[in-house]
Amino acid sequence: MKKTLSLAASLAVAATCALGAALPVHAADRNATTSVTSQALQSAIDSSTATPRAKALAEQILAELPADWESRAQAAAAKYGIDDSRWSAIRDSVINPDDHQCQSTELKTWARSLLMGAEDPFTIFMLSIFDGFNLPTYDALIFGEESSSNTFGVNGEYTQKLPAEMKNLKRFWDIDSADIQLIPLHGADVFSSPERVARTLAALYGGTPEDQLDLADMFIELVNMEPILKGGANPVFSFNAFAYTEEREPEPTGISDRIIVGDGILQGMDAVGLGDVAPRAIVGHEFGHHVQYEDDLFAGDLDGPEATRRTELMADAFGTYYVTHARGEALNTARVLKAQKSFYQVGDCGFDNPGHHGTPNQRLAASTWAADVVEDAPDQGHILPSLKFAGMFDAKLPDLVKPDAVN
Repeated sequence: MKKTLSLAASLAVAATCALGAALPVHAADRNATTSVTSQALQSAIDSSTATPRAKALAEQILAELPADWESRAQAAAAKYGIDDSRWSAIRDSVINPDDHQCQSTELKTWARSLLMGAEDPFTIFMLSIFDGFNLPTYDALIFGEESSSNTFGVNGEYTQKLPAEMKNLKRFWDIDSADIQLIPLHGADVFSSPERVARTLAALYGGTPEDQLDLADMFIELVNMEPILKGGANPVFSFNAFAYTEEREPEPTGISDRIIVGDGILQGMDAVGLGDVAPRAIVGHEFGHHVQYEDDLFAGDLDGPEATRRTELMADAFGTYYVTHARGEALNTARVLKAQKSFYQVGDCGFDNPGHHGTPNQRLAASTWAADVVEDAPDQGHILPSLKFAGMFDAKLPDLVKPDAVN
């Protein structure tokens, strides 16, 4: 099973909405967008009020790409688990949005500001069409390797903390986790290297990295053309954290089990006052997905959005249980509340979206329940087996997701 883009990708799409156009291929919400043919794209270029150089560059990229560039990009997204368009149908089990409070959060407000004030929205639109915003994600997913030279955080501020967190998580949970790697996701590093962009384009569109060097230069110029993108350092390029495995995948690509953490999501959590605790909660959540992979916890009676919501809320619970537990991070009450708020911040209102992760209130409820399990345990030093904890969560799930709307 492959699982990617599990935490924050949809927020990057939300950030682009201020431009007045849905950006088609930036994240897991591709089912909400329409297919763009080369002919329609050429028409959009012709009618654009963008600068002559921007229009010329878009035409050059379009000419350089293979004729079936869109289908190749979609095939790559499906191959690596990024494209969720196959789940676009609304399931019969979708919950009623009117039954639930689903407010916005500070993190979403911050994310929506990332592309505000762009000098040329056409440049951003073209990058999205050609999957440019996903290039750093592909780079980390396909080519990233765990290394002592890796840095985490835009200024390296989490370089010591996050690897230490991974070591603790591997000791804490009762799964075979020795092969799980922790990989950073940076934006500017990718777009400062034609070679890295070229190898990623080759993975997307075919050919060799050498074949794609000219195209890579065009993408880099397109990124550098819009000041708000900061040469790829804008958090929108790395506003994500996700777990990945090919466990039980019938056609594995050879990518190792991994957790990828982007600079952008760390910047976002810091911007809303959660920078000290949220990174731990994020890694704990993503490690929770690996517990689910190893324990085969994705199977169940639910499907569609409700199935995804279950696995995401369970990962929230795994993460909170770890950061709260005396043998985990043993956070004090104030910091536990911050961890819980971290999950609240990434709740969503996509009730009919197969990628629905739970509302802010539901994510907070799952986290609060897990903290209570720790607090109420008669033996504070005992770590529950992961399967037992998951069983307790499933028994509690109906209460966690019950209607909470105020009539």
